[in-house]
Amino acid sequence: MTTTLTDAPPKEEPEAPSRKPRRRGRLVPYWLLLPGILWLVVFFALPLVYQASTSVQTGSLEEGFKVTWHFATYWDALSDYWPQFLRSVMYAGAATVLCLLLGYPLAYLIAFRAGRWRNLILVLVIAPFFTSFLIRTLAWKTILADGGPVVGALNSLHVLDVTSWLGVTDGDRVLATPLAVICGLTYNFLPFMILPLYTSLERIDGRLHEAAGDLYARPSTTFRKVTFPLSMPGVVSGTLLTFIPAAGDYVNADLLGSTDTRMVGNVIQTQFLRILDYPTAAALSFILMAAILFMVTFYIRKSGTEDLV
Repeated sequence: MTTTLTDAPPKEEPEAPSRKPRRRGRLVPYWLLLPGILWLVVFFALPLVYQASTSVQTGSLEEGFKVTWHFATYWDALSDYWPQFLRSVMYAGAATVLCLLLGYPLAYLIAFRAGRWRNLILVLVIAPFFTSFLIRTLAWKTILADGGPVVGALNSLHVLDVTSWLGVTDGDRVLATPLAVICGLTYNFLPFMILPLYTSLERIDGRLHEAAGDLYARPSTTFRKVTFPLSMPGVVSGTLLTFIPAAGDYVNADLLGSTDTRMVGNVIQTQFLRILDYPTAAALSFILMAAILFMVTFYIRKSGTEDLV
């Protein structure tokens, strides 16, 4: 027995698995991210750098523009066009508030009360996207035309008297006034508010509402203590998706407004395409971007939520 154990051949140790497949597997996520990173670099980062260099140039289209690090362009642009900046923030803020007031009840209805009609209502929400932005805005120009049924109804209800006192309409006119621009912004960006709200509300567990009811909470208390706090990610996402593009929009102010309702987007368009003052247009773009970035950062911190839908 001793001889048998002694003469037994030694056991072969299993070979260590090669580490090359693991290394290749670790690189797969980076290879998948590479196309998106290249897209952002080519179509976002490089144009941003080019615009930054354009904002500190001097010259003309005939003589050519040269980088002279003329940072005074920023101060000149802000001092000359600060009313348009303020107007853009006001119009975008008013449209965002209206979108929230109109969109939250509809999103709540879709999430909790729509039943078998949910898909149909969602299709109706995104139906405006089936046509171009320009056509939708031109439609509002017809709706708000002088002597139309909308203006006639508002006149008969004396609504225009109140809006004229507030300074958002001009007598019996709605078109070419701040109200028309705000209505256009609200209509065009309302789906961007409804969809994040619906997604956030749909995630709420219905048993929480039942538990609140078992504790004899009123529907208003349930909404205030349960529903609205849990839907804050959707509120934050919706307000950002509405306010940011509305602040830089120029189509609604151009088609529905007048020279007194010009927004900063209209100024940038004019500087780029008509006056051909590229440094001023680039400086205005960077000032707008910096202002929006500051307001968004402040808003997210004060909202009390870091989760975005």
